Amino acid sequence: MTQRLRITEYLDVDLDAEQWCCHACDHVLIGAAENYKRGCLVTERDPKEIYPPIFTEGQWTLTTVDGYGVFVEYYCPGCGVCFEIEHLPEGFPPPFDIQLDIPAIKARVAERQPA
Repeated sequence: MTQRLRITEYLDVDLDAEQWCCHACDHVLIGAAENYKRGCLVTERDPKEIYPPIFTEGQWTLTTVDGYGVFVEYYCPGCGVCFEIEHLPEGFPPPFDIQLDIPAIKARVAERQPA
């Protein structure tokens, strides 16, 4: 039986295979030492698509400023569940926001297993 550890609502890490996996469909994304976002389907959206201008005249529109960035959405290639949405500068690489110490996690899990 593989040991899987839930990291976020929809992201698991398979400790035996050392792979990121989708919690919803078990799709393997990428190696656990890598940025899981590199194994995802990625979509960039214009902020005005999400927050359209409320006012059309005057200085204030209550939307984002042109050139301020894009919304980047990361999806599971297997089932389409959304893992993360970030507002980033255009062309910015995916931030490495979850970096796991797999040997340390395996050691902690082994300590909790009955002999």
